[in-house]
Amino acid sequence: MTSRTIRNIFVAAAACLGLAAQARDFRSADVHPVDYPTVAAVNHMGQLLKERSQGKLGVRVYASGALGTEKDNIEQLRLGGLDMMRINVGPLNSVVPETLVTVLPFVFRSTEHMRKVLDGPIGDEILAAMESHGLVGLAFYDSGSRSFYTSKKPIRTVGDVKGLKVRVQQSDIFVAMIEALGGNPTPMPYGEVYTALKTGIVDAAENNWPSYESSRHFEAAKFYSLTEHSLAPEVLVFSKKVWDTLSKQDQAMLRKAAKDSVPVMRKLWDAREVKSRKMVESAGSQVVQVANKQEFVDAMKPVYARFASTPKLKDLVRRIQETQ
Repeated sequence: MTSRTIRNIFVAAAACLGLAAQARDFRSADVHPVDYPTVAAVNHMGQLLKERSQGKLGVRVYASGALGTEKDNIEQLRLGGLDMMRINVGPLNSVVPETLVTVLPFVFRSTEHMRKVLDGPIGDEILAAMESHGLVGLAFYDSGSRSFYTSKKPIRTVGDVKGLKVRVQQSDIFVAMIEALGGNPTPMPYGEVYTALKTGIVDAAENNWPSYESSRHFEAAKFYSLTEHSLAPEVLVFSKKVWDTLSKQDQAMLRKAAKDSVPVMRKLWDAREVKSRKMVESAGSQVVQVANKQEFVDAMKPVYARFASTPKLKDLVRRIQETQ
């Protein structure tokens, strides 16, 4: 072996080591289990990123709340101690005011309406608003329609909510929603809800079909009432502090991979909703129809008056409602 060949081998090895040293897996947090559609979709995003960056970039998802509560993760993100997370927009309401409009009860008429709004200029505007608060909004995911589930009696009318202790996300707007219905809101992290339902700390909670099923909440609260009061989406957010250290090329790849993971997430989500409903019904959950959904809609007027209170937020609500 000639000295030139040996030198070339060392040069190639050094180059490989350099590439390996530059390779980076962004840490992403999620409170849901590994087989949940949002987790699977972020993993898919990571695969796209790895392929397109030729192994330089990727994503490692820490599922099942391994990195703490969603509230903790938001702070970690803003401080630069965490790269990315998937979160429902509810806990972001106190951080990014524009996200409030997507959480307003009954603001979206249907899943199709929600997707059209968030895939368009309104969605882009809300994502862009996050940057001044230490976050970079990458893409919206589905979170399905949220309904109430109860441990002792079903909810059929607004009157049935009166006096119930209802777990809600750590979000002022969800607290106000329960208060407007006459219930007693109890904000708490997602991971504590099962025990709270089992022990009677709360009488009810509200969430979508996959969360109701995967969390085993149906074991403690068998009445699932189809109020479908919220289509508040999930969102992929990135740390602005970390983002600003990346090249424009890497930033563009991250945005594209996130957007390209959305159709995959929606396909997984739609299938999981059907599967989850069948599973909980087979396990004995009772699906309760709500005869007069309009009375729930009418009860939300004080919530809109309180939270969509600025000209900017009122305009966002108007534009959402006018989207066909």
